[in-house]
Amino acid sequence: MEAHAGQVLGILGPNGAGKTSLLRILAGLRRPETGAVTLSGRDLRGMRRRIVARRLAIVEQSPEVHGDITVQETAALGRTPHRGTFAALDREHRAAIERALSLTGMSPYRSRTWRSLSGGEQQRAQLARALAQNPEVLVLDEPTNHLDIRYQLDVLALVASLDMTVITALHDLNLAARFCDRIVVLHGGHVRASGAPADVLTPELLRSVYDVDAVVATSPYTGSQVATYLGAVADRAVRAAD
Repeated sequence: MEAHAGQVLGILGPNGAGKTSLLRILAGLRRPETGAVTLSGRDLRGMRRRIVARRLAIVEQSPEVHGDITVQETAALGRTPHRGTFAALDREHRAAIERALSLTGMSPYRSRTWRSLSGGEQQRAQLARALAQNPEVLVLDEPTNHLDIRYQLDVLALVASLDMTVITALHDLNLAARFCDRIVVLHGGHVRASGAPADVLTPELLRSVYDVDAVVATSPYTGSQVATYLGAVADRAVRAAD
């Protein structure tokens, strides 16, 4: 699979398909058993971790946060790859942090501590940390988890507007069809299909990968594909047998 510069690549698939494992491999947090991951043509295994962190940021589903730090301190962690070990935050670092907090809507929460945040607010704080890195590539594992509908739309519209390559795992196929330039569908640890959403998200694929019968049509409001789920394939087979 390949992520094209400046595009949003959606990673789809049922639970257990391998989405999180793939993202961790792409981010260099886990070594592939076979094959290689390249960043601008360079093998990730031959690059220093600090150099990779200047170019690639990842937001995982359940990030570990040590200590009850504030939202602003969380965002400031994104500047770590760009600073010396004991270097203070200069004007450039502070500007990057402020921009990240503003983009994610977390500026009003800057003084809030991590444990006082809801799950959705923690997710947005971690996105602010990643954006403060000013990466070329942004890897997101279910960025809409814990978010209500408004913030799901806000976050995906934001990442789609960024001047960077975005690779994101998503569960909601309709959101993926709307905001992703290309999608890759995983099934059983393998790439089952890849391409433009309109070419990949077909009733046949949803039936074979997700075990659901669906109708897929183009929305007159967004211009993207929308799947309407009719029922589980297994349930329909049982009812027919009865």
